Amino acid sequence: MPPNYDVSLINPFLNAVVGVLGMMASVEATPGKPFINRKRATVGDITGSIGITGHVSGVMSLTLDKPVILKIVNNMLSENYTELNSDIADAVGELTNMIAGQARQDLAKLGIILKASTPAVVVGKGHEIQHVTSSPILAIPFTTPQGTLVVETSFETFPG
Repeated sequence: MPPNYDVSLINPFLNAVVGVLGMMASVEATPGKPFINRKRATVGDITGSIGITGHVSGVMSLTLDKPVILKIVNNMLSENYTELNSDIADAVGELTNMIAGQARQDLAKLGIILKASTPAVVVGKGHEIQHVTSSPILAIPFTTPQGTLVVETSFETFPG
């Protein structure tokens, strides 16, 4: 694993996905084996990304298959959405924000202080996430009963 991907920096994001989806949407997400995304393209149907600055600088993104995000949003809002729309996109932005926020809280306990920007959401398969670092993109896949989602992080550590 690249040196910028110390497990103490990545585990809070992994734990945040499992915790936020379980608590907010009653969706069980099981992490898979992390890998480096060399193609820099997403695999899901909708993606939220958020810039992060502080002790490290970079981007976290959350990419979800359509059935997964529909299940999450329908559970959260007690709705019955069947298609991706602006409400679903708003929910992806909010989920991205919640996951990044929970991870930042956990990292703050380790003395790693981070701030986040406003999330951006893109709909469509295969779009490229604009990671602002030259560091490799670490992808952590998760499986749910409805399909997959992937959290990606790309961080550069500031000296000092």
